[in-house]
Amino acid sequence: MYRFESVSKFYSGELVIDNVSLTVPRGKTTALIGPSGSGKSTLFRLMTGLAKPDAGTIYFGDQQLDDKCIGAVRKRIGYVIQEGGLFPHMTGRANVSLMAGHLGWARDKVESRILDLMKLTRLSPEVITRYPSEMSGGQRQRVSLMRALMLEADVLLLDEPLGALDPMVRAELQQDLAEIFRRLQKTVILVTHDLAEAAYFGDQIVLMGAGRIVQSGSIADIQRNPVNDFVKQFVQAQRTMLFSGAQL
Repeated sequence: MYRFESVSKFYSGELVIDNVSLTVPRGKTTALIGPSGSGKSTLFRLMTGLAKPDAGTIYFGDQQLDDKCIGAVRKRIGYVIQEGGLFPHMTGRANVSLMAGHLGWARDKVESRILDLMKLTRLSPEVITRYPSEMSGGQRQRVSLMRALMLEADVLLLDEPLGALDPMVRAELQQDLAEIFRRLQKTVILVTHDLAEAAYFGDQIVLMGAGRIVQSGSIADIQRNPVNDFVKQFVQAQRTMLFSGAQL
């Protein structure tokens, strides 16, 4: 779905993405992971068109990602960030239906889609009428996921969506997200700092360091065949963070 060919990006003269080539397969979950400053969030911004490469080319499907197509591409992308990123002055329902209303969807189509998404995310009807400040963290994330799925996006981009949740809520939402990904067969790209979470979700794990892809593959590849000391140290540092059945 995405293809990066020799992509580099500078900020204030500093190289933050260094000659990255990467293929994100359609219908699979790719987890981007690495320490702070490794470049994973910048790579994410490049995928959304919020940042532009200074060198190299990015493709969305067979289409080169540029100013001419980014508006159309964004309608095919659903975006979920940490703590949901909901508009605080709008109810959950208004947040979810915002873009559909902007695009002129008929009322009955909007309502039908919201009902389907409430069932999918296991969100009760009363919660969707609340404002974000009246919701729990897990409820806000479910509403944010509904908003991302409202336009039936081809790609879901999740930027540390579970990082601010307490462990019990996080474990429950992990299970629900994994089931949703399985049912919908969407292309999912997940940014996380947690290797256990990457292992739980990721068909492909991309470990980044200093703006480069250090190693990519399955969790078994990264655990059993680390390509260098950085990978060994990264895995070892996270061994105590096992949860939700992920085995590192």
